[in-house]
Amino acid sequence: MLLQVVAALALAIWCYLVFARGGFWLCSEHSAGDPASLQSWPAVTVVIPARNEADGIALTVTSLLQQHYAGRLSIILVDDDSNDSTAAVARQAAASTGDEASRRLRIIDGETLPSGWTGKLWAVKQGVAAAQAAPETSDYLLLSDADIAYEPDVVARLVARAETNKLVLTSLMVRLRCESLAERCLIPAFIFFFQMLYPFPWVNKPSSKTAAAAGGCMLVRSDALKAAGGIDAIRNALIDDCSLAKLLKARGPIWLGLTGRVHSTRPYPYFGDIRRMVSRSAYAQLRYSPLLLAGTTLGMALTYLAPPLLALFATGTARWLGLLAWGLMAVAFLPTLRLYGRSALWGLALPAIALCYMLFTIDSALQFARGQGGLWKGRVQALEP
Repeated sequence: MLLQVVAALALAIWCYLVFARGGFWLCSEHSAGDPASLQSWPAVTVVIPARNEADGIALTVTSLLQQHYAGRLSIILVDDDSNDSTAAVARQAAASTGDEASRRLRIIDGETLPSGWTGKLWAVKQGVAAAQAAPETSDYLLLSDADIAYEPDVVARLVARAETNKLVLTSLMVRLRCESLAERCLIPAFIFFFQMLYPFPWVNKPSSKTAAAAGGCMLVRSDALKAAGGIDAIRNALIDDCSLAKLLKARGPIWLGLTGRVHSTRPYPYFGDIRRMVSRSAYAQLRYSPLLLAGTTLGMALTYLAPPLLALFATGTARWLGLLAWGLMAVAFLPTLRLYGRSALWGLALPAIALCYMLFTIDSALQFARGQGGLWKGRVQALEP
């Protein structure tokens, strides 16, 4: 009887996820706007916080300076106390695009990180302040990570969607690398879980309270950000993109979509690299609560582990319900797998992949307990609210 109850609960969860959670799994929110829809082009300043990013910054700077954008486009790179050649590599990359383009790049040295701020947001604040204090201010700020490569029409498409729909925040979930064994196993599921947590159709509905963004690529209305209190309002947020989205959705509509036109160049060659990436902020997502951690672990076990275990080892009704739940799970994962060019058979492996993420989340809590929460490039940044 108990197994039948567990199986029925697991199936009910997957029926809800597939049929009543905004169709998140369909990956239906794609690309950005049509540049042909605009007659005039507002000014855009790109703000890039960069700490020890010498390996990837050249491609980011080059791809931004080579954008096909009819309006004024400039870049502010904040060198966040790097101890490598980040700034020099960025200057060299800009110079390689030609004198006229290279003059659109400004590099500023970041100031000492004050208490109460995460490193990235402190660097972003300095870049935003420099942009807003410039003689020629910009209508939009493109907040970009330092490991992102843009196809030439991306900025125009982002601005077109923002202008057409009067958006205060327009964000793209960039295509993550999916080349190493670890990436092929775990990255598509990362995108799947993010969409499950923040269904993009709900994010994009003004009447919905759901708010999210993808931190690698966020186009923000400068005046809306200033009116919302600026970056100061989220100064200690580890999950800065979703915190910014929540802040700005109170000011107007936002939009978040998937894209294949913006790529992350940051590699995750080993499983430990992805573990560290997830562990850095997973416990913050749970508001540093042991009770939420326990509930999340139990919920993930019921959602992802119970169906295959029941399908393989139970009998009768419990087994068939478990098989049906496992089947729904695999079907729901298919569009994300197609997005990343992976075989549909990976859908059957989602329970094992989810187990990895469960362990990463527990590890995140352990790291926080050890005083290492939010560790990123030598900085411990998790601050309990």
